[in-house]
Amino acid sequence: MALYLEIVTPEKKIFSDQVDYVYLPSTEGEIGILESHIPLVTALKPGEMRYSKDGRVTHLAVGTGFVEVTGHKVNVLTDLATEEDAIDEARVEEALKRAEDAIANLGHDADLEEMAHLQANIAKAMAQLRLKRRHHPRV
Repeated sequence: MALYLEIVTPEKKIFSDQVDYVYLPSTEGEIGILESHIPLVTALKPGEMRYSKDGRVTHLAVGTGFVEVTGHKVNVLTDLATEEDAIDEARVEEALKRAEDAIANLGHDADLEEMAHLQANIAKAMAQLRLKRRHHPRV
């Protein structure tokens, strides 16, 4: 049997097919998953996810979410999954700046939910920028 990977965001199914392996950023650290992995459920944190299919490695920036591994299947439910070529660096930098400015302008009595939302936006923007810059460095 092969390892089957499915990546789903609230907007759409990003990927669904057999793969050779999967590496993803969990809250416990980076996890590598091969065929016949033990069953596992873990939280996904913003960072770089990669998988290999037929010798071709695909890199994605992912946000928060959950991962379920059931022997021969990996289900990734996340709020962000973007291939490196689809990342618009200038747009992500603008979003990062807006979130950082918003945090800087929050008062001491700021809503904790709003603070957490802004921090999550910063983490997702940073994950996208790290991925883009690692594989396509600026000159």
